[in-house]
Amino acid sequence: MQKFQGMLYVVISAIAFGAIAIFARAAYRAGSDPISVLFFRFTIASIIMIPLITVRKIPFPRGWFLLGLILMGGIGYVGQSFCYFTALTMASAGLVAILLYLYPAMVVIFSTLLFKERITGLKILALILTLTGTVLTIGLGGGGSLLGIALAMTAPFIYSAYILAGSKITKEVDILSASTVVMISASFVFGALIAVKGLNMPQTWVGWGGVLAIALISTVIAIITFFAGLKRVGPTNASMLSTFEPMTTVILAAIVFGEEVTLMRLVGGVLILFAVILLAKSEFRANS
Repeated sequence: MQKFQGMLYVVISAIAFGAIAIFARAAYRAGSDPISVLFFRFTIASIIMIPLITVRKIPFPRGWFLLGLILMGGIGYVGQSFCYFTALTMASAGLVAILLYLYPAMVVIFSTLLFKERITGLKILALILTLTGTVLTIGLGGGGSLLGIALAMTAPFIYSAYILAGSKITKEVDILSASTVVMISASFVFGALIAVKGLNMPQTWVGWGGVLAIALISTVIAIITFFAGLKRVGPTNASMLSTFEPMTTVILAAIVFGEEVTLMRLVGGVLILFAVILLAKSEFRANS
């Protein structure tokens, strides 16, 4: 039961993360920019989380666990975001997104090599389906400069390390305090970037609504549920279940902005859903 609960947490997290593109578009249209939005994202989330863990008297992690979480937020989130958003200026969005979503395969490889995690045939099939479904959902097309492709390839390595580190740390510390440290660390780094670059605030209430939605839904809820799920299902399952994210973005873009949902994207979504069913079946076999 705990495994299935964990799978549900990761799917909720992926849906919350997938909505960020919709909320961000509102902020950008209101005059903000990616670095400013990311600064507001983690700062507002930190302001929400600090009173929460204070009231509940949850202690902050200490020692190596604290350092690991600081690095996850300050280097993991920031590094992945920097590589991804910079790559978008040098290569096509489709190519950059597809390269980012190589991270489930990387997590599987590193989990096997580093943690000796046993990978079943069903999980291998699920991985193939998630990668294929992601490519179909996002769509192929476009190229880019060598530097842009290199940055896009770096992003999944950083995110894979983030997931693998999180899978170990979340077993030892409270989920809420771990999430708070990650958010605060990212906030400080993006604050330093803002000090150099300057802050562009949204100029409309709709834009601020997008920023608040990113902080509440795509950060607080998304990070907490991801860590909760990661703790229960492990890095391999969590990374594959996270491919719900691009499917969510495509569906919301169709609903909110009227973007076209092609047959290829529908097939991609079906493949990702089928992969989730296979993962659930794999866990059922393991627990029976």
